[in-house]
Amino acid sequence: MELYNTLSRKKEEFKPIKDGEVGMYACGPTVYGLPHLGNLRTYVFEDILKRVLTYNGYRVNHVMNITDVGHLTGDRDMGEDKVENESKKAGKTAWEIADYYTEEFKKDLIRLNILFPDIFCKATDNIKEQIEMVETLEQKGYTYKTSDGIYFDTSKVADYNKLSHLKLEDLKEGARVESNPEKKNSTDFALWKFSPVDTKRQMEWASPWGVGFPGWHIECSAMSVKYLGNHFDIHCGGADHVNIHHTNEIAQTESATGIKPWVNYWLHAAFMNIVGGKKMAKSAGNFITVSNTFIEKGLNPLAYRYNNLSVHYRKPMEWSDDIAVSASNGYQNLLKKISNLGTATGKVDLEFKNKFTADINDDMNMPKALATVQELLKSDISNEDKLATVLDFDKVLGLDFEKATLASRFNLNMTIPENVQKLLAERKTARENKDWKKADELRDKIIALGFEVKDK
Repeated sequence: MELYNTLSRKKEEFKPIKDGEVGMYACGPTVYGLPHLGNLRTYVFEDILKRVLTYNGYRVNHVMNITDVGHLTGDRDMGEDKVENESKKAGKTAWEIADYYTEEFKKDLIRLNILFPDIFCKATDNIKEQIEMVETLEQKGYTYKTSDGIYFDTSKVADYNKLSHLKLEDLKEGARVESNPEKKNSTDFALWKFSPVDTKRQMEWASPWGVGFPGWHIECSAMSVKYLGNHFDIHCGGADHVNIHHTNEIAQTESATGIKPWVNYWLHAAFMNIVGGKKMAKSAGNFITVSNTFIEKGLNPLAYRYNNLSVHYRKPMEWSDDIAVSASNGYQNLLKKISNLGTATGKVDLEFKNKFTADINDDMNMPKALATVQELLKSDISNEDKLATVLDFDKVLGLDFEKATLASRFNLNMTIPENVQKLLAERKTARENKDWKKADELRDKIIALGFEVKDK
């Protein structure tokens, strides 16, 4: 099995630290708003990675953080806390905002058939560990104090740019966008931020340096070490984390633990942009979510997962309304082919299984794996063996092929009987007349006949 390691910039044979076991850390969401489809591309990629490892017989210990404090509107320690900022806008507490959007994030994971991590860890539940890591860095001479916090001195790390592969001058140039005259180096970053003197924050804690809150980067370092140890196998996230967040994680963690490498394999998913190369953002008016792209339009969200599989995770992906419809049609056509196989399962075809395994083990070449699925469905092996094989492949694909067999088994594409159609028409009229009591009564009659009504 080979994976592309951002650290070495090449595909490497995957060799776990412990035989049969994999420690995997994934950077989770900052819970101040709904995740957009670009965010979710990363989580689909991480899910596929986990499924591929499991398919290869590894037991994966998957940890994901929930950033509910410390991520500022400027990624380099400037601006307001994103959760507290949203709290002011919404008129709710920061804790309510974080809890609400954490649950919304989990709903989207379920909609996209993404397996939950073994451990969800909140930054606010692990303040003690973060303070302890900052204390360790302070004792080792990697920190200094400014008027607004405790900072990490990046000049003391000789290989600070080893993940980004950028010249140090280029990293410094990028850091100047958010300048802080008190920092010794433009690339230095906050480990602990002090609460403003004239303002009481909702999320703040006592520390050896004063009341404040953790920096964004220290959260992942402290929690990954707590749950996976000082040395583990895989750390992954979006490509946007490479130059700042993950670079800073490596610098502070390896400095604190004295262990190199901290992580053996770094994997990153490429961006998803609106067609034409436009970045997805609320301010641009193109902030698209699972709800407004699929649920509200009556499309199956798994069509988005299907589309992700058709583009290699390291290749930028584009999105538009036309692509959404095309992905939905492609996914439905695939389900139809599988439903036509019937319901009886035979044996997994080893020749196709070996080919599929070779595809997914080549740095998760999912477009090629999907092509193998199509090749299987067109082959002359029995329908029973085709079904057994494609259901085995779905352990990795996660496209819910079992539902296609259920559709065949229970005739879910049956014509709606005339008496039910009549009740539906009467209910529609009642709703148009705002006769909600009658509409509810008609709904109950329809349910009694074995059908469910969903108003979209």
